[in-house]
Amino acid sequence: MEKQANKLQNKFFIKLFSAVIVFLALIVNFSANAQTKKDSVFVLKKDTVTTKNNSFEKGKEYLLGGISVTGLKKFSEETVRVFTGLRTGQTIKLPGDKLTSAIKKLYESKQFSNVDVYLAKVDGESVYLQFDVQELPQLNNINITGIKKSKVKEILKEAELKQGAMVTDNLIVTTKNYIAKKYTDKGFLKTKVNLDVKKDTSDINIVNMSVFIDKGNKIKIKDILFTGNKALSDKKLRGAMKNTKEKFFGRFWKGSKYIEEKYEEDLESILDKYSRIGYRDARILKENISWNTDNTINVHIDLEEGRQYRFAEILFVGNSEYTDEQLNKILKIDKGDVYNGAVLKERVKGDGSPTSEDLSTLYQDNGFLFSSVNAVETKVQNDSITVEIRIREDEKARIKKVTVSGNDKTNDHVLFRELRVKPGDLFSRSAIIRSIREIGQLGFFDANVTPDVIPDYQNKTADIDFTVVEKGGSQIELQGGYGGGSFIGTLGLSFNNFSIKNIFNKEAYKPLPMGDGQTLSLRLQSSRTYNTYSFSFTEPWLGGKKPKSLSFSVYSSNQYQLDYTTYDVDRSKSLGIIGASIGLGERLKWPDDFFQLSQSISYQLLKSNNYSFGLSGLNLNNGSLNNLSYNISLSRNSAGPSLIFPTYGSEFTIGGKATFPYSLVNNKNYLDNSISDNDKYKWLEYYKLNFKGKWYTSFTDKLVLMSNAEFGYLGFYNTDLGATPVERYFVGGDGIAAYQLDGRETVGLRGYENSGLSSAYGGTIYNKFQMELRYSITDSPSASIYTLGFLEAGNSYDNFNTFNPFELKRSAGLGVRIFMPAFGLLGIDFAHGFDPLPGQTEKSGWQTHFIIGRQF
Repeated sequence: MEKQANKLQNKFFIKLFSAVIVFLALIVNFSANAQTKKDSVFVLKKDTVTTKNNSFEKGKEYLLGGISVTGLKKFSEETVRVFTGLRTGQTIKLPGDKLTSAIKKLYESKQFSNVDVYLAKVDGESVYLQFDVQELPQLNNINITGIKKSKVKEILKEAELKQGAMVTDNLIVTTKNYIAKKYTDKGFLKTKVNLDVKKDTSDINIVNMSVFIDKGNKIKIKDILFTGNKALSDKKLRGAMKNTKEKFFGRFWKGSKYIEEKYEEDLESILDKYSRIGYRDARILKENISWNTDNTINVHIDLEEGRQYRFAEILFVGNSEYTDEQLNKILKIDKGDVYNGAVLKERVKGDGSPTSEDLSTLYQDNGFLFSSVNAVETKVQNDSITVEIRIREDEKARIKKVTVSGNDKTNDHVLFRELRVKPGDLFSRSAIIRSIREIGQLGFFDANVTPDVIPDYQNKTADIDFTVVEKGGSQIELQGGYGGGSFIGTLGLSFNNFSIKNIFNKEAYKPLPMGDGQTLSLRLQSSRTYNTYSFSFTEPWLGGKKPKSLSFSVYSSNQYQLDYTTYDVDRSKSLGIIGASIGLGERLKWPDDFFQLSQSISYQLLKSNNYSFGLSGLNLNNGSLNNLSYNISLSRNSAGPSLIFPTYGSEFTIGGKATFPYSLVNNKNYLDNSISDNDKYKWLEYYKLNFKGKWYTSFTDKLVLMSNAEFGYLGFYNTDLGATPVERYFVGGDGIAAYQLDGRETVGLRGYENSGLSSAYGGTIYNKFQMELRYSITDSPSASIYTLGFLEAGNSYDNFNTFNPFELKRSAGLGVRIFMPAFGLLGIDFAHGFDPLPGQTEKSGWQTHFIIGRQF
C-alpha cells in the first residue's frame, strides 16, 4: 500500500515537472517571438508607426519613397500629403520627429478624428508609409429654433457655427455650453439647450445640426437676505454688491439678474467691505438661493463677522533715505485707527492710479527701482495688530537707454522731445507716467501707450521702450447745426502731424508730408447769414529745442444782415472782415511744467456796407473799423492720459484781451454830436477777461465726472463810448457756430436754441456751470465711444446792471460721443431746458443737438 502511494506520488511529480518544462518552453518561445516582432513591428498609434511584416532598423535614416492614404471620403490623397508636410525623397527616421510632426499637423488641421500610420514597405534604403485617416464630418445645415430670427445670426457668429465647419465632440459640447451660459447670464436661469446632429444623405460625410433653445422665463432676484451681520446693515451689504441687485419698480440702470461669476465677485466685495472697517476675520459661512412661487429667487448669505481690530504700533524697518516721520506723512495711519488692510495695501503698494501717493511710489520716483516695501503683521494681541513696514532700499538706478517703437509715420524727435525720461536720469515712475500723458496729448497716438521697463540689476540701470500705436493725424471736419434761423455747415481739413520742411519733397507726399507734429488747418464755414474762410499753422517746438510754439492765421468773412423778427436775410447789407494774427506760446517751469503762457497780436479790418450792428443809438452802417488787440493767457493742463477721454487732472485758462485806450489820449469829446459814429469807432477799444476751468474726477477707469465753470466779461475804458459792438458773447445751443470772426465767443448751453440766451447782438457778461458724467464704452485707436449725462446752468447779460449770478438758465440731458481719427468728434445730445428764453414765458423744453467734427 505504501509502495503504491509512493508510485502515485512519483507519477504526480513527473507530470508536474513535465508541465513546468512545457510552460517554460512556451515562455521562452513567446519571448523569442516577441523579441523578433519588436525588431520588425513597432507599434505607433497617433504618434507612432505600425509595420506590416517589414523589418526596419530603429533610429536609422531612410529615404521616404512614397506616401499612400486610406480611409478618405472627401479629401484627395494629395491634400493629405500637403497637410503632413512630408515630401518624397526626403530623409526620415522611424520613429522620428518628422513623422511625429506630420501626424500632429494632420490633427491640428481639425479635419480628422483619427490618424494611424503604417510602414507599408521597406525597399533597401527607402521606406513607404501608409496613412490611415478618419475624416471628421462637415456641417451642412444649422437650424436654431426657440428664439427670435434676429438672434439666430448672433448665435451663429458667436458660436462660430458655419457651413463647412468640422463637427467634433468638442464643438458640440462647447456650443451647447455657450448657448446655455449666454442666456443664464441674461437672467434665464432655467435655460435648456437640446442639440442633435444627424447624417445628411445628400452628400458624402456631411451632417445637419438642430438646436432647440428653451429659455424659459427671466428669473429676477426678489430678496437678498443676510444673517449674522451686526456691524454692517443689510442695506450697506447690498450696496457693496455692485453686480447682484434686488428687483424693484423703476430700476433700469442695473438689472436684478443672478450671474454666478458676478455673484462670486460680489461675495468678495462683501468681505472687502468688512476688512475696510477692521473685521479682517469676517467670512461667509454659507450661501444659497431659494425659489419663490412668482418665478423669482431669494439669495441667502450667512456671515460670521468676527471681532473688529485696530492698528497698534506701526514700525518702519530698513529705511535710511527717508525718516519715519517722512514715511508716516505718506502712510497716514496712526496707532488706534480701525484696522483697514485694503487701505494699508494701497498706502504701501499704491492704488493703481497714475496719481497714487504711496510708499513704493515715493521710492521709485527717486531712483529706487530695485527697492521693495512690504507691510507685515508681526503681532496680533486681543484686538490690536502691530505692523512692520519692511523696506529694502538697495542702490539708486539710472536710465541707460530710451527707445520708441510703433511710430511709422511720426519722426522719433517728436516723441523724444515730449518724454520726461532721458538717458542718465534717475529712474522715476512718475516721469514715465507723465511721458505717457504727454504722448497721449499729442493727439495722433492711441492713449494706451505701453512702456516696457527692462531692468539691469547688476549694473543698477534700466532701459525703457515706449510702444505706441498711431492713429490718423489728419481730420476731415464736417460740422452741421441749426441756429439763428439757418443751417450752419463747416468743411475743414486739419493736418495735425504735418511736416512743413518736406513740403517741396515729392517723396514725402503719402498723401501729404507728415511726421513733424505741426498743425495745418483750412476751414470753410457757410450759412445763409455768413461765410468764412481761414488758414492757420502752428509749430509747437519753434527751433526744435524748447517747447515754444509759433502760430499764425489769416481769415476772411462776410456777414449779411439778418432780421431777427422774420429771419429774412438781406445780402445787400454786409459786414466784411479780414484779419490776421501771430502768437507765441511757452511751456513754463514755475509753478510747475503743466503751465503754459500764450501771447498774440491780432488785427482785423471790418468794412460795413449798410450793415446795422443793431445797438441802440449807434450808426455804423458804412465805413471801416479797425481792431488791433493784444491777447495773453495763462493756462494749466494736467488732464490725461487721453485727449479724448481724460480720467484725471484739470484744465484751466485765465485770459485777457485788450486794445489800446485810444479815447483816453486823443482828446476827443465823444459826446459831441458832430463826431460821427464811424469816426468814434474807427479804432475799436475794449478789454476782455475770461476764465475757464475743468476738473476730472475718476470713479473707475471708465466712469469720470467732468466739472466745468466759465466766466467772461467785456469791458470798456470810456463811459461815453460804452461797450464795443464786436467781441461779444452768444450763449445757448450746441456752441458750434463759433467762426464768424467778429470776435464773438459762442458758448454752448444745451437745452436752448443757438445763441438764444443772449440779446440779438450779444452780451457783455456770461457765466456757465456744468457737471458731466461720462462712461467710456471703448477706447481703441479706430474709434473712441463714450456716453454722458449732464447738468448745465448759465446765462448771458447785457451789462452789470442786469447781471445776476444766481439768475441762471438750467438744463439736463443725455448724449453720446464717437471719436474717429478721420472725422473728429461726432455726437448727439438730448437736452431739456427748464427755463424760458428771454422774452418768453414757456420753458424751452426738449432740444436735440448734433455735433459733427467739433474740436475740443
